[in-house]
This record gives sequence, structure tokens and C-alpha cells, in this order.
Amino acid sequence: MSKVYLVAVDIRSAHNVGSFFRTCDGLGAELVLIGITPRPRYDDDDRLPHISRKADKEIAKTALGAEKTVPWRYFDTLLEAKNTLKKEGCTLIAIEQTEASKDIRTLKADGATALVVGREVEGLTPVELKLCDESYEIPMRGTKESFNVSVAAAIALYQIS
Repeated sequence: MSKVYLVAVDIRSAHNVGSFFRTCDGLGAELVLIGITPRPRYDDDDRLPHISRKADKEIAKTALGAEKTVPWRYFDTLLEAKNTLKKEGCTLIAIEQTEASKDIRTLKADGATALVVGREVEGLTPVELKLCDESYEIPMRGTKESFNVSVAAAIALYQIS
């Protein structure tokens, strides 16, 4: 299987981040965290100690140890992450509802793939969408317009695994 990454842009909920870690562990993906997204504590952590401890503790509640086993990286911006991932031959795929989005049930991994999910309510910005090679969306059957970001990430990761 080709390398798969989950790229999380400006996710504010540490519980969603913990869920990302567990999902990536279960489906064999690596995790890329961007912007204001909480992240586990690490060597040379430049955050204030009380902030890094709090984020680490909250992530651990839902990650259940996966935060210690899933490879992850942090970038300040999606552009910075894209430049690094493109060097690894990655295709960046936005999981977002747009006019150009394709049905996620047709998504197939063709080489290294990075699935990009955005903010809990707003999703990805138009600028961030332009940094991605394609967009896919998850068809909804009920009255809600979208899934929680961690659920959407799990569906997308499962689809390409």
C-alpha cells in the first residue's frame, strides 16, 4: 500500500485530534497537523508548558496511546506542508464540499496520498482548496450538511485504504 497522510488544518478540538491519531493508527496513516491545531508534547516544544501539557492530556483522552505510535509532523501553514509532501510525491486531496468535488466513493489512492481536512465549522478556505490537487465529498443522506471532521476523516481514510 502507498503512503497515506491525514492533513488536519486548524482543528481546534483536541478530542478531534485524538480521534485522528486513533483512526490513523487503525488505518495505517501518518498525521500532519497544521496551524492552530493542538498537538502532543514533543522534544524542543516551544509552547508554554501549561499549554503543551493541557493539549497532550486532552489528545490522550481520545487517542488512547495512538499519539505515541502514529508518526506525525507539525507545519505552520498548508503551503509549507504541501511543499514537503510534494517532494515525497504526494497528491493532496481535499475532503470538502465544493462545486468541483467528486463523490468519495470513487476515490482511489494512486501513489502517496494526503487527505486534507479543515476547520470544524468553516472547512478549508478557497486559498487552501487551490493548494489541493482534487476535492472529494461524502454524500449525505440525512438533514445535516456534513459529518464531524474526525468522522469525515475516518470515512475518507477508510475509503482509500
